[in-house]
Amino acid sequence: MESNVRLASVGLGWWGRVLARAAVAAGAEIVGGHARTEESRRSFNDELGGRAFGTFEEVLAAEDVEGVLIATPHTTHADMVIAAADAGKHVFVDKPFTLDVASGRKAIAATESAGVVLQVGHNRRRQPANRRIKQLIDDGALGSVTMIETFQSTPNALRFQSGYWRANHRESPLGGMTSLGVHMLDTMMYLLGEIESVFAVSKGIIDSPPIDHATALLLEFASGPLGYLGTSFVVPRVTTVTVRGTAASVCNEVDGHRFLWQTIEDQTPIEQPVEVLDTVADQLGEFVRSIRGETSPETGGREGLEVIAVLEAAIASAESGLTQSVAEFRPG
Repeated sequence: MESNVRLASVGLGWWGRVLARAAVAAGAEIVGGHARTEESRRSFNDELGGRAFGTFEEVLAAEDVEGVLIATPHTTHADMVIAAADAGKHVFVDKPFTLDVASGRKAIAATESAGVVLQVGHNRRRQPANRRIKQLIDDGALGSVTMIETFQSTPNALRFQSGYWRANHRESPLGGMTSLGVHMLDTMMYLLGEIESVFAVSKGIIDSPPIDHATALLLEFASGPLGYLGTSFVVPRVTTVTVRGTAASVCNEVDGHRFLWQTIEDQTPIEQPVEVLDTVADQLGEFVRSIRGETSPETGGREGLEVIAVLEAAIASAESGLTQSVAEFRPG
């Protein structure tokens, strides 16, 4: 009987632990974890077992570690993916994949050269509500799609402690776009394909934290529709995806828990039942199966890099005040 896939977690904060628990639920074994502080390592191992790795290099040198779960500050992702690939470890890296296309391309090249699995943590496209929207678009049930509108927010930044890494413009360019909005970019491109151009406005509004507090993107898709993406780290929690067509509109509300349908004859949207899925566990299950050679990641390096091309274009647009072509940043 084949043994469980053996993984180590790198970055043991709240989200790192969510990923580790999901991996265990998917049938993986957590060999241990690494974080910068001994307290974090001890607490993680008390909950999930395994051993505490004092350094990332110890993780990579461990013969019983097949793959790593990376949930560290955004600026570290590329170098860690490359180092893991060079050590022959499979890699699950939380979104955003990297913060620029150039480093992302190097990370992809390293994993391809090493022949290891690379998966990027874009899980929201997996929501059954978004799967249903995709099917409706592909079946032509919405008519000609003209608009897509998304919004994702959380008030988490209002509770950031001084010195916390996310409360830093370098780690969080365009504020909530980097931790939250990239989910929406991936979902929007899953539904409608490549984004051709972006116009971005992003600004700080309140005294703290010292990052942008509101970001808005206007998008043009190569397939024709226009899009809007709004995101914030300092307002109540909202996650919505709405697609509007000439025959009908559909809306995924409450982060996949509510589905609304409205034809052009309907005066108001009609709620329909929708399945709810643990998308984090679902993606970690796919990572485990990919390591075993049974499948391949839906959101691999190429999908993760396309999101970063749009993010880079949005940053450039916010700085210049001009519409930015994504092609200038998209990998060849």
